[in-house]
Amino acid sequence: MGRKLNKLKKIRIHREGTHTLIAGAGVLLLFNACLYYAFECKLPFYISATVCTVIYLIVVNFFRCPVRRFEGDTENVVVAPADGKIVVIEEVDENEYFHDRRLMVSIFMSLTNVHANWIPVDGTVRLVEHHDGNFHKAWLPKASIENERSTIVIETPDGVFIMARQIAGAMARRIVTYAREDEDCYIDEHMGFIKFGSRVDLFLPVGTKVNVKLGQKTVGNETIIAKL
Repeated sequence: MGRKLNKLKKIRIHREGTHTLIAGAGVLLLFNACLYYAFECKLPFYISATVCTVIYLIVVNFFRCPVRRFEGDTENVVVAPADGKIVVIEEVDENEYFHDRRLMVSIFMSLTNVHANWIPVDGTVRLVEHHDGNFHKAWLPKASIENERSTIVIETPDGVFIMARQIAGAMARRIVTYAREDEDCYIDEHMGFIKFGSRVDLFLPVGTKVNVKLGQKTVGNETIIAKL
């Protein structure tokens, strides 16, 4: 029982979801109250209340923000920036910042995943840029360069540059990035948040030792993606 309570204490609601959840609760309560008083038969109310409760709990789950601390040495370690599933591990031409070959590792987040994003490496933020774009399904290859996205470039203490790219999906309409240029950043810190279905790409130097495989599930700020 003690372990369960301790685990519950480590789960909170992300600040990006506070207004959404409060407004959503108000709208759903008002809608169901109208149903309750509008019909003598209460069946429509019961059906609606059940459906609304399920939908609301899914949204609450989406905005969860677990309190996590990376256990271990952070030197030369790349930690998963998001919960989700590894959908891409391949060498690509990165022409937005590096203009060379990079090893891309992509994590797809479904609606059931936590959508908070964590800083993947210790270092200094060298670039933060937001790009408007389309809203293709996040798992499509073209989403990485055509969708709305935010780019964060970090230089590690050893002078290695890595890029993290937050990508909006078909349902996502807002990317929030907390990283700021020229500020030091550390594993355990939040990098940002993406609302409703999305993906995070990591661009690492070619030759980086990858510790994950395709289809593997990741836990943000816990799973080791690679060793630089």
